[in-house]
Amino acid sequence: MKTSAGRLAALGCAGLVAASVTGCGSVTDAVKGDGAKAITMGTTATTGVLDPAGAYDSGAWLVLRNTFQSLLSYPAASSSPVPDAAQSCEFTGGEATLYHCTLKSGLKFSNGHPLTAADVVYSIDRTKKIKDDNGPVGLLDTIKSVEAKGDTEVVFHLAQPDATLPAKLATPAGAIVDHQVFPADKLLGNDKLIGSGPYKIDTVETESGGKVPSKIALSANGNYAGDAKLRNKKFTVRYFEKADALKDALDKGEVDLTDDSLEPNTAAQVRSDQQGGKTDLQVVEGDSNDTRSIVFNTKDATTGNIAVRQAAAQLVDRKTLARDVFARTVQPVYSMVPAGVTGHTTSFFDKYGDQDVAKAKAILAAAKVQTPVKLSLTWSRSRAEGAESEMLKKQLEAGGLFQVTVQHEADWEAFKKGWTDGKYQAYVVGWFADYPDADNYIAPLIVEGGSYHHGWDDPRISQKLVPEALKQADRGAATSSYNQIQAIVADNVPLIPLFQNKAFYAAKSYITGVESTVDTTGVFRFWEIGRSGGK
Repeated sequence: MKTSAGRLAALGCAGLVAASVTGCGSVTDAVKGDGAKAITMGTTATTGVLDPAGAYDSGAWLVLRNTFQSLLSYPAASSSPVPDAAQSCEFTGGEATLYHCTLKSGLKFSNGHPLTAADVVYSIDRTKKIKDDNGPVGLLDTIKSVEAKGDTEVVFHLAQPDATLPAKLATPAGAIVDHQVFPADKLLGNDKLIGSGPYKIDTVETESGGKVPSKIALSANGNYAGDAKLRNKKFTVRYFEKADALKDALDKGEVDLTDDSLEPNTAAQVRSDQQGGKTDLQVVEGDSNDTRSIVFNTKDATTGNIAVRQAAAQLVDRKTLARDVFARTVQPVYSMVPAGVTGHTTSFFDKYGDQDVAKAKAILAAAKVQTPVKLSLTWSRSRAEGAESEMLKKQLEAGGLFQVTVQHEADWEAFKKGWTDGKYQAYVVGWFADYPDADNYIAPLIVEGGSYHHGWDDPRISQKLVPEALKQADRGAATSSYNQIQAIVADNVPLIPLFQNKAFYAAKSYITGVESTVDTTGVFRFWEIGRSGGK
């Protein structure tokens, strides 16, 4: 996300029961046992703004997915969004430019106000009007207009075909806000937010009177009329600046579980201790849709040479990187679209295979590139700190073909400005997808230089294949286009996909349900978490 769609579904409640571990029911009849004691989750995904019109980071979305409804949402282990506040949604007409939704009847916000089509229209128009620089408005840029027809009908008119609209609406960018509470032209304070999701926000605490939340307390929303069954009545999120402080809080029992915030070696050690019966912690491992790549500045005199980039792709050893640096808490990825997401391929492996110094040497020799190639490799944030870039340096310098200088830019904003201004030759960056659709791993990163400003574009991709894929409401039908795109990227190497993170959630032994919510959707469902044994 956020350096910044699934196939259309028109299912009712019965369909959701079949597709998800959640079923239909109310808050009052779903909570079992002693749910009065809050379950506390710790994360290092710190955040600032929680208003959906200005929130565009994983720390905010973690909370918003549990406190606000959107027209659609992602059921567990599915990359296809299904109706949430909506009863049904579908594209009408020819090329994915008209999208129609019918809302469920009787929906209410946590304050008791009715949720109607007017609130949906207000929410979309409000985000586009506020146009917050740090908000998710870019996800809504294909929407030309949205109109309400009565209290339950909503129609989206798109400026161009966009079959990923359902996926975008299933994110907090599509969160429905109460038009009687949220101002039309500015953000609402974190302590005043009203939604219609499974939980309502009770309190937002900050450190020393600042604006950055340190703890957010939630409780079951008695007016919730969705499909989630809550296994707890209260849920608290605590934010930590450092992973070691989070682990310390977990050990002391100050938090009951963590999200995927622990350092890789720490997560691996907890997993090993669990297997050896040496800890009261459990680790749940699952799929993640977060990826990491080496990006090249194709306007640079050195990295603008395709042979240099291809040789680098031939020298990268993903398996060793995953094993020796990340303690197998990541898995190698050979395409822009990670495993578990429709459209995943092995295009880089198909072209380059495993590390091969002789092939890399031949590529450079054929292009008459003098060796060693002097290359700077810059990084800012990494779960493995400097060990990651040092390993990449070692791999690229195999056979004496490259001479790599590793640079660290500690300031994240300065790092982003650096790649935007073309300051770096090569840089290592992670991508946190907004939604699990192949397009979200390709268009934002490749078309016209992408978010990383690598300077490369191929008209076959930007003018033909991406637009064609966005006309396919059946997202499976777009796979052929995305396969062709990834083959072109592997040939030209504006970036090298390295790995995708595995998700490691650590929890006390009495915590249940974590395994039900760890998947490639990126949605952590608070309502799945419970306690066992009266803890």
